[in-house]
Amino acid sequence: MSDREASLTGNAGPQPRVAAAVVAHEGQVLLVRRRVVEGRLSWQFPAGKVEPGESVEEAAVRETKEEAGLDVAAVCQLGERIHPITGRQVSYTACEVVGGTARVGDTDEIAEVAWVTLSEIPRYIPYGLFKPVQRYLDVALRP
Repeated sequence: MSDREASLTGNAGPQPRVAAAVVAHEGQVLLVRRRVVEGRLSWQFPAGKVEPGESVEEAAVRETKEEAGLDVAAVCQLGERIHPITGRQVSYTACEVVGGTARVGDTDEIAEVAWVTLSEIPRYIPYGLFKPVQRYLDVALRP
C-alpha cells in the first residue's frame, strides 16, 4: 500500500515527532535554509525527527549541532503543534548558545544558516510564527 493510499484509508503510521530549536543569541535568532523545500517552508529553525528514547529537548540540541554546528543547551519548551505546512507534530524548545559558531553543519540537508533580527523574520518566514514562539522571541530579541 502506498503512503497516499494509507493516508486515505486511515492506515498510515504516525508521522515522526519533530523537535525544533529556537536559538536566540545577542538579539538574533538562528535560522537554517533547507536544500529541499517542503511546501512554502524553506527557512526554519534547526529541526529534525526525535529519535527513539530521545526527549524533544535532546533532539533540538542534537539537531542544532548537526545542522548548524552550534552547541546549545535547552532552556524550556515553548509548545507543540501540528505544523500547518508540513502536517507534522512539532515541539519547539528555546535554547541558548553554549559554544561554537553557526555554520552549515550538514551540507546534504542545509544550504545556509543566518542570524536574523526580530524585524527580519517575516522576510525569511513570511507565513508567520507559531504564537508561543513569536511571544518568546518578542521578549528574547527585544533591543
